[in-house]
Amino acid sequence: MYFKKTTALLLAAMLAMTISCKKVDETAPGAPSKGQAGAIKIGFLGALTGDVAMFGKPTLEGMKMAADELNAAGGVLGKKIEIVETDNRGDKQEGASVTQKMISRDNVIAIVGDPTTGITKVAAPIAQKARVVLLSAGATGPGVVENGDFIFRDTLLDSIAIPACINFFAKERGYRNVAVVTSDNNDYSVGLSQTFLAAAKVNGIRIIADEKIKDGDKDFSAQVTNIKATKPDVIFFSGYYTEGALFMKEARKQGLTVNMFGGDGLFSPKLMELGGSAVEGSMLALGFSPEQATPVAAKFVEGFKSRYGSEPGLYAAQGYDAILLLASAIKSANSPDPKLFKESLARINKFEGVSGTISMQQNREPIKSPLALLEVKGGKFTLKAKVPVKIDQR
Repeated sequence: MYFKKTTALLLAAMLAMTISCKKVDETAPGAPSKGQAGAIKIGFLGALTGDVAMFGKPTLEGMKMAADELNAAGGVLGKKIEIVETDNRGDKQEGASVTQKMISRDNVIAIVGDPTTGITKVAAPIAQKARVVLLSAGATGPGVVENGDFIFRDTLLDSIAIPACINFFAKERGYRNVAVVTSDNNDYSVGLSQTFLAAAKVNGIRIIADEKIKDGDKDFSAQVTNIKATKPDVIFFSGYYTEGALFMKEARKQGLTVNMFGGDGLFSPKLMELGGSAVEGSMLALGFSPEQATPVAAKFVEGFKSRYGSEPGLYAAQGYDAILLLASAIKSANSPDPKLFKESLARINKFEGVSGTISMQQNREPIKSPLALLEVKGGKFTLKAKVPVKIDQR
């Protein structure tokens, strides 16, 4: 009797251990979860509320559109793509928290985001340690892919875009004397200014003023006064649209007539809403424009307008491309295992995306062509020029 009881207890313990091991295995990246059975889960990392939601919301819209199209066509490897939505509110600490949750709780195999450089740099080490692919559809500053071999992005780099722009402005507009404005508590702004300063030196551009501000500042009178005295040809503003709009309002108030030029941090309708006529003539460099679209991009633009009722911008296009790039890599690897499909993603060459032709370099940084120069004209962004970028740099 004692023997039978002991045997029964041992069998029960072994069964419990088997069930426990199965549960542990199912929490690994790519395992079936409580969502769609066997779905390939891809996380969205970005802000849906707060000051940088204008970057996050369209990124998510583009991702969801791409996922729905793939699912309607049968999914990827016979599995549906499921987008896991989060909202980090543009906060670095929250960005770290939701990244960890998507990996440990939601079992995502990949994360798309964050559109900003600062939060991407916080999330990247977490994804790398967990061996989950992170592909940023917006971070353009330095210090992102350096976190490891699971970290990628599909956005045109500042180190490529800025030299191309400087060359254009020097030749086409005759700009020689530039005032630089940097938000020194913003990783994106600091990195963009560093890139600009290095490129300016090579191209013979004189930096005649180098002013510092902070995200959240409202009064820029002192910086504008300093810049006005130097008589620049243009103001290079490396920060985001809120401060950019307020800075130009102060510039116009003081009678400064030169225009502002910056990166994709200025790309938001809020720039015009906040700045009004003060930002007319402002220019920015982007990796996408719906104007003069390729056939692939034109189809995306029409589909996006039909679905959301508005024209897509840079972040929607790059969010869309991010899902297609991941899907292509998974198909090529014939596996949703991040350790396998990251190798396929690293070999992407001349992928025809809606935001341009994309090739991954050996360091997992993208080369994209063409570059779009946009100008604020009549209260909206219009295409100023398309600048080709050499993509055979693998």
